Amino acid sequence: MVNTDNMQAQMRKGIHEFCILSVIKRGEVYPAEIVAQMQDAQLTLLEGTLYPLLTRLKNAGLLTYRWVESSSGPPRKYFLLTPAGHQYYQELLTIWQDLSSAVNNLIHL
Repeated sequence: MVNTDNMQAQMRKGIHEFCILSVIKRGEVYPAEIVAQMQDAQLTLLEGTLYPLLTRLKNAGLLTYRWVESSSGPPRKYFLLTPAGHQYYQELLTIWQDLSSAVNNLIHL
């Protein structure tokens, strides 16, 4: 029997960026909130995976952030999509919808 764990991990890894952008698209968000929302959706995402993705997206001009003072610790970095980030998200959404539709068509043949 083939172990599907690796395939599942690769599929999830491939959609992390899109899912992270989906969370941020709803509004300004703190990284721990992104992790929590991903976990609520049954998509495991570790902060060690999240921070490099956020940095790459910020460096690509797709995200911006601001520091907010916290009453319970150090200041927090809240992320928000830039206009380019919104456009990129829409492109990824179209790709996802097309791919999802094509795969569903094959499954239900």
